[in-house]
Amino acid sequence: MNTQSIQTILQEISMFSSLEESELKALSAISHLSSFKKGTNIFLQGDVSQHLMLLTEGVVSVYKNDDKGNDIVIGYFNKYALLAEAPTLKHAPLPSSGSFQTDGSLIKIDIHKFEELFITHPKISQAIIQSLIQKIDLLQQNIHFNIASSSSEKVLYFYQQNSNIALELKQYEIASILGITPETLSRTIKKLIKEEKLEKTRTGYGAI
Repeated sequence: MNTQSIQTILQEISMFSSLEESELKALSAISHLSSFKKGTNIFLQGDVSQHLMLLTEGVVSVYKNDDKGNDIVIGYFNKYALLAEAPTLKHAPLPSSGSFQTDGSLIKIDIHKFEELFITHPKISQAIIQSLIQKIDLLQQNIHFNIASSSSEKVLYFYQQNSNIALELKQYEIASILGITPETLSRTIKKLIKEEKLEKTRTGYGAI
């Protein structure tokens, strides 16, 4: 994809919407848009990323491997999410891996040139801070899932906090986040609907 097309995408993203035309061109010049097929790994635990990664299409799962080699899903991300920005900005090894759950694309921005040209821009700095806060919220959510006393509490909390991303995930993917089986998730959803704590909508489920 050419530079102009990347610039058009960047203009649509609130993080970069306040940039001047010349700044957008400079950002486009240090950016590259890549497309990926479902199941493709885009980064691996232990890598040191040379690029700030911005998801432009699709759903990405971020996960870690336990001692037995099992994938432990940390979270799922969709359009315009920053991926692994904290370790990337620290130039540190990535603590987790990421792969596409659907076909998708992302923009990779040269991190060294980005820091040199844009890191002090007020709106960009604010957007990065907000993204990091969301990651902290995700960590707190995962802690909640681990200490929740019942599957009902886990499921209800998930749909309260993740109504948008839930629309793009399959039941087994949601179950993997919650640490329960798909069968338990299905039973729990039916139970919560009966208790009028969850409702079925045209696109999925929502907390009442």
